[in-house]
Amino acid sequence: MISIIFLVFISIVGLLALHEFGHFITAKKFGIKVEEFGIGYPPRLFGKKFGETLYSVNLLPFGAFVSIPSMEGGKGDDPNSFCQKPIWQRGLVLFAGVAMFWFIAWIIFSAIMILGVPTAIDDDAQGNFSNPEVKIIAVAQGSPAQEAGISLGDTIKEISAGEAQFSINRVDEVQELIETHKGEEITLTIQRGEEIKDISLVPRIQPPEGEGAIGISLSRVAMVKHSWWTAPFKGMEATYNTTLAIIDGFATAISRAIGGLPSGVQFMGPIGIVSLMGQVAQIGIIYYLQFIAIISIHLAIFNLLPIPAIDGGRIFFLGIEKMKGSPINQKIEQKINNGFFILLIIIMILVTFKDIQALL
Repeated sequence: MISIIFLVFISIVGLLALHEFGHFITAKKFGIKVEEFGIGYPPRLFGKKFGETLYSVNLLPFGAFVSIPSMEGGKGDDPNSFCQKPIWQRGLVLFAGVAMFWFIAWIIFSAIMILGVPTAIDDDAQGNFSNPEVKIIAVAQGSPAQEAGISLGDTIKEISAGEAQFSINRVDEVQELIETHKGEEITLTIQRGEEIKDISLVPRIQPPEGEGAIGISLSRVAMVKHSWWTAPFKGMEATYNTTLAIIDGFATAISRAIGGLPSGVQFMGPIGIVSLMGQVAQIGIIYYLQFIAIISIHLAIFNLLPIPAIDGGRIFFLGIEKMKGSPINQKIEQKINNGFFILLIIIMILVTFKDIQALL
């Protein structure tokens, strides 16, 4: 458990540090002065200055930051300050942090393609794949499966009914066995991470509409590997398709909310995300890497929104400056950014309380 917590912690800090590195390296490229690049947040534990930049490690281990004069507003007379640079350079510095999230996702997806990506396949599928297994991809609330302790991501290895024991390799095998033994106790041998356990339950004779006898959804999953030279292209394709899927999901949720329907979106704060990351880590490293890539794309899309106090909002202000031909009043911009920053903090606190209640 401690190793999983450490893995989750390193993953979050790593994502945020690489995001800030995107700002940092682009600013350096354009000759913009960078005062400090820090891992964690102050107070500072230690640091070392190289050139004009202090590289520091700080006490509060919740992310990273880059300190670029006048990037947060205000004026600077130094020709190497952020505000003295052309709009297109400032825009690229801001966008580089967003782009880094997509770059991380691409690297992760590409690595997964080489290691072997879990892919849903048909029961009768033939091709270049290995280790096919039947995974549980959904568990209905109040179902026999949930009450027995079956979880999302569990792999069904065997099913026992009476004296008979059956090895499982296909979805239809599970469905036929459950259908045959409705109303009788059966035992599912499942794998959860490295753990193998037996779970006994009784399939319902008359399950609710839309649910199976034990209340699970299944998928046959196998590891599909790609060559090192095709993996980057497959990784790019996966990043692109995942981005479109997330945007489409957001658009659908907004459309449903406007129409007075449930959005189907569950908001999570840091605690909820960390808890979910821990659960995915127990399923396997490949699934965990996939999840990190998906989180990275979510962060990219969120940071690109034209909301003050985040990168997209600052890029939006640069667009206004370009259209009007002069900088926006710095005091007004700072007040807007500060106001939205406080609002985001309040929302995060509320969602965090909700996450804590869900875990209790």
